Amino acid sequence: MAGLMEEKVFKDPIHKYIYVQDPVIWDLINTKEFQRLRRIRQLGTSYLTFHGAEHSRFSHSLGVYEVTRKIISQFERSGYPDWPREEKLLSLCAALLHDIGHGPFSHSIEQAFHMHHEDWSCRIIQGDTEVHAVLSRISPEFPDQVASVICKNYAKPIVVSLVSSQLDADRMDYLLRDAYFTGVNYGTFDLDRILRVLRPHNGRIVVKESGMHAVEDYLMSRYQMYWQVYFHPVTRSSEIILRQIFRRAKELYAQEYNFGFMPHPLSGLFENTLTVEQYLLLDEAFIQTIFMQWTRESDGLLSDLCNRFLYRKLYKYIPLQQVDGNLLEQIKANLIRVGLQPDYHMELDFPSDLPYDVYRPGEAGEKMPILLLEGKDKYTEISRKSEIIRSISGIHMGQNQIYYPEDLLKASASMLDPEVRRFFGL
Repeated sequence: MAGLMEEKVFKDPIHKYIYVQDPVIWDLINTKEFQRLRRIRQLGTSYLTFHGAEHSRFSHSLGVYEVTRKIISQFERSGYPDWPREEKLLSLCAALLHDIGHGPFSHSIEQAFHMHHEDWSCRIIQGDTEVHAVLSRISPEFPDQVASVICKNYAKPIVVSLVSSQLDADRMDYLLRDAYFTGVNYGTFDLDRILRVLRPHNGRIVVKESGMHAVEDYLMSRYQMYWQVYFHPVTRSSEIILRQIFRRAKELYAQEYNFGFMPHPLSGLFENTLTVEQYLLLDEAFIQTIFMQWTRESDGLLSDLCNRFLYRKLYKYIPLQQVDGNLLEQIKANLIRVGLQPDYHMELDFPSDLPYDVYRPGEAGEKMPILLLEGKDKYTEISRKSEIIRSISGIHMGQNQIYYPEDLLKASASMLDPEVRRFFGL
């Protein structure tokens, strides 16, 4: 297929420029399904902690495409025989579309409604959509091939690993992009150096042994970003409230509560019957409009939670060195006594439950490990050679926290047991 008559260029703060030469890529970018990603933030509720974190899934998806394009260009320039040149367009399309199924507030809505964005990505790609129509121009089978790469069951692992592995285009873009927009320094690493030391070899992507230190830097940056940004306790507070809004709304819907505001297709979300067409109506502007209307609902709990989320009246938190079951039961009894609901006004949070993770070499269910290529055919999993990576991959860090509405407890402090008041510092 012929290229674009004129190369398209996006100015980008991370990669400087993003280049589009193929008309299929350009047409995919201009589908309504891909443009929807402009209305979904990359970092969910993190903008309530880091005010610059307003970047979108749209800009990240373009970035993943660009990193993938650079990797493939480097493979082709070097003439590596192990890179299947016929898979270039498939790889670029999968990189661009890997996040097309994300919903508003990403992981929070997935947890609340037991959904997975990769499943929606495949449904969008394979359904009656503009994206499907563009991909079908290549061949009738092409949409299914793109979906199989995203769902990680494509026959050639080397293609999957470009978008989904421990050292993939997805992670390399979001670490740099998230660090830039949150204003932190932890996520920076030498992307150009890593791209130069990647090699296609025997059906997988490996790292030239001399590139080990660049990968160490990448994994250390990733480790720091997880604990300083992705696991930030204030962001976690906003995610807890967001999930509680969804949970309370689902409860009220099941009880046939008469909502003052219930726009289409919200009922389908609660009933788990959303079609692709309905799912694509969901974006963060839509959800926040609903929350604004729900601040006036007659259900006091739903109204309060929506106010807290929209106006950043988040729950406070106290670190828990160890979980004292007797104290927690006493706290619950105290909350009930003062008219609060323990299921909503107290939440224990354990970082191990979060959807992100640090590098884990070769564990079951983990993404493909990072392999060093020594000589011509010898592979070594990177943590066996690197003491730095071995040390951080073995750390299961994280602080357990208890979250609670400080304002409501303060208002009822005189009715709480002395031990509970001391625990909350009231």
